[in-house]
Amino acid sequence: MLGIASVLLGPADHIHWKQCQACDNIFTNGYFSDEALKLLFGRIRPDQVVAKDVERNRVIPARMIEKVLPFKDNGLWVDIGFGNGPLSMPADESVSDTPALDLRETTVIPMKLLGFDCRVADICDLELDRKAAVISMADVLEHTPFPKTCLEAAHRLLEKDGVLLVSMPNADAFVWRMSTNQKRNPYWGEIEHDHNFGRKRLYALLEETGFKPKAYGVSERYRMCMEVVATKV
Repeated sequence: MLGIASVLLGPADHIHWKQCQACDNIFTNGYFSDEALKLLFGRIRPDQVVAKDVERNRVIPARMIEKVLPFKDNGLWVDIGFGNGPLSMPADESVSDTPALDLRETTVIPMKLLGFDCRVADICDLELDRKAAVISMADVLEHTPFPKTCLEAAHRLLEKDGVLLVSMPNADAFVWRMSTNQKRNPYWGEIEHDHNFGRKRLYALLEETGFKPKAYGVSERYRMCMEVVATKV
C-alpha cells in the first residue's frame, strides 16, 4: 500500500492504527465483518437508550442546530446515525421534516414507537423522494470504514445549496495530543471507531467530496470533539 506507514499509534492490546504518509489519515488495520457488526450493533450501552434524560439532553443538540440555521432554516433534515435521538428530537422542532437513519435496530424500533420517521439503513443505500436541505452526521464518520463514500452519498442527497453538519473527535487538538502523551486518550481504544480525524484532514476530505467548510466549533457532545458546518458546492 503506497504511502502507508504501519505505525502503532494506540495500545497494542486494543487496536492497531495506521497513518497515511501522504494525507495523515489515521485508520484501523482492518474492519469488522458483517457478522461482527451484527453482534456489535445488537447491543447498546446505557447512554444509547432512546430518549434517555430527554429534557436534559435537549440543550446541547439545540446549540448544534443553531449553528446550522443561519445557513438553512427549513426543508428536509436527515439525521444519519441518530443514536438515542438527541439531535433528531430538537431538530424536529426547528425544521419541517426530520427522517433519521441508524444501523442499530435496537434504537430504530423505540424511535418509531415515539412517532419518528426512521429506519435501519446505510446512507450509501438511501434514496429520497426529494433532496435534503440538511444532513447531519453527529459522530458518525469515524465509525465508518469508508467515510469518503458516505460523504459522496451525502453530496448526492443534498439540494444545490444544502448543508452538512458533522462532529467527531479532533486529533489535531492540543487536548488530544496531551491526553495521548499522558496515555489516557480513550479514542485509541474505541472499538467502534475506524478512523481518527484531525481538523486539517477532515477539511481536505470535505473539499474532495464537494463541500466547502463554513464554520468550525468545539463540540459539547463528547470529549475532544469538533463540529463543522459545510455547504454543498
